[in-house]
Amino acid sequence: MKDNQSIGISNGIDLLAESLGGKALLCSDDFFASMDNLVKEGRGVFLPDEYTERGKWMDGWESRRKRDEGHDWCILKLGVPGVISVFDIDTNHFLGNHAPFASVEGCFAPDADDTSDFSDVNWKPLLGQVPLQRGSQNLCMASSQEPVTHLKLHIYPDGGVARFRAYGKPMPRWEQSEDDSRFPLKEGEIDLAALRNGGEALVCSDMFFGTMHNLIAPGRARVMGEGWETRRSRREGYDWIIVKLGAIGNIDFVVADTNHFKGNFPESFRLYGLHAPETSLLELQQSSQPWEEIIPQTKMQAHHEHMFRDEIKARGPFSHVRLDIFPDGGVSRLRVYGSKAS
Repeated sequence: MKDNQSIGISNGIDLLAESLGGKALLCSDDFFASMDNLVKEGRGVFLPDEYTERGKWMDGWESRRKRDEGHDWCILKLGVPGVISVFDIDTNHFLGNHAPFASVEGCFAPDADDTSDFSDVNWKPLLGQVPLQRGSQNLCMASSQEPVTHLKLHIYPDGGVARFRAYGKPMPRWEQSEDDSRFPLKEGEIDLAALRNGGEALVCSDMFFGTMHNLIAPGRARVMGEGWETRRSRREGYDWIIVKLGAIGNIDFVVADTNHFKGNFPESFRLYGLHAPETSLLELQQSSQPWEEIIPQTKMQAHHEHMFRDEIKARGPFSHVRLDIFPDGGVSRLRVYGSKAS
C-alpha cells in the first residue's frame, strides 16, 4: 500500500490522527519507544545511528522483552468518536522487534477524561487476534459497526508498532466546539462541513502538498502542512474541492482560512452550494449540476481568516459545497456554519 501521509483513505477518516486530537493515554509498557508515537503523522522514520540510554531509538511504540506471563496493550482516545471500518497496524522499520500478533477492542465512554483508568468500561472486540507482518502496513477490517470513543490495542506478547490508524466515519455531535467560540456566531449555528459533524471531503482537482481532508479538520492548522494545498498550476483554469455536508442545511456564516499560507495562498476564491443528496461523485463533477453561488469570486489575503455573513448570496438548503480557488494554492480550513434543514 502507498505510504499514507493523509488523515483519510477511501475507507474513511483516520479518527485516531493526532491532528484531529487522537492520543495515546495508557499502556502496559513503553520502555524503548513512547506510545505517543502511535498517532503521529506519516509512517515513521529510521535513524540507524540514533540511540537512547535505554537502547535503539525507534519511531513508534515499543515495549521491553516480556519475561513473565501476559501481553502488552495501549489505550487510545479517538480525536473524533465514530464507527471504525478499517485498522492499519503499521510495523514500519520494526523488523526483528515487531509485535507478531495484535487484536483491538473498543468502548464508548464519552464522559471519560484523559486520567481515567478504564477499569470499569465495557470493552468490546473489534478485531480478533491477527498475525502482523514485520515492516508492513497491516490492514484489517473491523468486526463491529457500533460507535466508539476509545480503542485498546493488544500486542502479543510484546514488541513494536510504528503507527496505529483507525479509519471510519465520525459520529456527529451537533454542538458548538471550543474552536467555534472564536467566531461571532449566533445561537444554534453549527459547522455543517466539519469533519466532527460528519462532513466529508469527497473529491478535489489536486492535493499534491496537503490532503483535502485537512480542509474540514478540527482546530486551526498549526503548520502549513495541515491545510489543503495544490501544486503550482501550469494550465488554464482553477483548482476546486467538493465537500459533502454532515447534514442538509441552510448556510449563514462562512470562514475561509489561509493560515500559514503566505507565498502560496490563492489569489481569489468562490463558494457554491448544491442540494443533491443522492448525487454520485461523477455527477457532482459535471458542469450540468445546478450549483448556486454562495460567495462570489473574492480576493484572498495571506495567513488570514476571511469571514462572510452579509455577503452570502444563496443560503440553501444545500447538501454539498464546492470551493473554487484561483488559480491554485493553499487553504487551511473551510467553515460552513448554519442550521440543519428541518
